[in-house]
Amino acid sequence: MECQNFEKEHKNEMRAVQDSMDVLNGKWKISIISSICYYNKRRFSDILGDIDGISNKMLSKELKELELNKLVKRTVLNTQPVTVQYELTAHGKSLKTIINKLTDWGKKHRQEILGK
Repeated sequence: MECQNFEKEHKNEMRAVQDSMDVLNGKWKISIISSICYYNKRRFSDILGDIDGISNKMLSKELKELELNKLVKRTVLNTQPVTVQYELTAHGKSLKTIINKLTDWGKKHRQEILGK
């Protein structure tokens, strides 16, 4: 019986990891969240400038997906020209610890592999 409970719990944990990966999948989402997380609020052009290699179209698509998953909030400001600003929702802010840990790990990994 205890083994079955352990297996069930393991399956639930694996499902949770897969759910997380489904939401954060792709090349750009973590970088987008990191950009917004670092500054709290970012304009579209600022995020675009932070992330090397991402196109306008891809950034727009990824931001829409992050909005659908309630991680990012989009606000249109009444300026000339119109400014669009992005910020993390309360749910999105729950990723800050993960982003910080990924940043730390990335720095250590770069040091380990490249010595820089």
